[in-house]
Amino acid sequence: MASAAEQLASNINFSAFSKATELKKRIWFTLGALLVYRLGTHIPMPGINPEALAQLFSQQQSGIIGMFNMFAGGAVGRMAIFALGIMPYISASIIIQLMTTVVPSLEQLKKEGEQGRKVMNQWTRYITVVLATAQAYGIAVGLEGSSNVVLDPGLFFRLTAVVTLVGGTMFLMWLGEQITSRGIGNGISLIIFSGIVAGLPTSIASTLELGRQGALSSIIILGIVVVAVVVIGVIVFMERAQRRLLIQYPKRQQGNRMFEGNTSFLPLKLNTAGVIPPIFASSLLLVPATAANFASGSGPEWLTTMTAILGHGQPLYMALYAAMIIFFAFFYTAIMFNPADTADNLKKHGGFIPGIRPGERTAQYIDYVLTRITVLGAIYLVLVCLLPEFLISATGVPFYFGGTSLLIVVSVTMDTVSQVQGHLLAHQYEGLVKKSKLRGKRR
Repeated sequence: MASAAEQLASNINFSAFSKATELKKRIWFTLGALLVYRLGTHIPMPGINPEALAQLFSQQQSGIIGMFNMFAGGAVGRMAIFALGIMPYISASIIIQLMTTVVPSLEQLKKEGEQGRKVMNQWTRYITVVLATAQAYGIAVGLEGSSNVVLDPGLFFRLTAVVTLVGGTMFLMWLGEQITSRGIGNGISLIIFSGIVAGLPTSIASTLELGRQGALSSIIILGIVVVAVVVIGVIVFMERAQRRLLIQYPKRQQGNRMFEGNTSFLPLKLNTAGVIPPIFASSLLLVPATAANFASGSGPEWLTTMTAILGHGQPLYMALYAAMIIFFAFFYTAIMFNPADTADNLKKHGGFIPGIRPGERTAQYIDYVLTRITVLGAIYLVLVCLLPEFLISATGVPFYFGGTSLLIVVSVTMDTVSQVQGHLLAHQYEGLVKKSKLRGKRR
């Protein structure tokens, strides 16, 4: 069966794609939904002075607002209706996942299958509304505190700002769910992906302009291209890397029939935590810079000193960034994967790892292997995320793709391509089944 699937996968070509009507509909739906999202990032929020906003945002690009602006596809810099983006929903999802480890009722819901997943999704939406409302109100108050950004400050502006921004986030959440169910790929990830990629042409054009003006040599630009290609290759390799644990199932008898025992594998990803550790680490490190920018010189002296020490390229910034990535890699892996539950499920179905006693010993062995590969995964995340920082500090090049954004872009691309291949494979299987039925009728 596996060899047949591999043969079909190797035979996937453009002719197979042209005949896959359902897949083409899904792709067109996804592109249309992403187009709606991109249009929404250019619709400004009412009551804003664009010139004053642009001047204010130019002072905040080095902080956390600049990172959120990149994830939102420039919507924060334009203060568009999608300025909050999809980040409140992602934060709510992470909060729910964290709460499942400390709240027994949520942990029980997680084990109830589809019905439990629906309840948890509903709670995630409620938390999204709360987080989005708090962030939108904070943005409205912050804009009012800046000179000449808000045309008519007051309660009415705050109310309209909160309704507009929260409505934009909820619409994006709904749009992402529609892409996931009716399109291709993960909708939430694709929205973030499109926001990051949208700024890539401008970044490339500005880099080439620096080369034309002589500010950057052609050797440096060529080196950046080579390094980017190598890093993308490393990310693809590491994201696909797995440690497979051999699982054996004993012989079993049903009635008068004896079934032979079979074997399978328990795949453990090298980077189980995904892009969450870099996002958390970079967000926390950018908080001092953001607070100092808002203070505009009127803040305490220690905040200014901390901002200087934690600037991009500074040794302390690099060290803290690496330490936080490693910490969150282990922390989030422990939340996402529970060796004890996996060992219990294997024991219930009669599966065991050769040479390891089922139950507690199996859980300890899985935890031991997972810890070892997480060390490699954390080192990989640190290297990928710090490389752009070294490039910026060494060459002064405005490197658009940071480690977090590069991880997101490559991971989402891989996931979407694999789903396209899966749909093509299913379409080819359906074609083979139809042909076999027609041949059976003719006979």
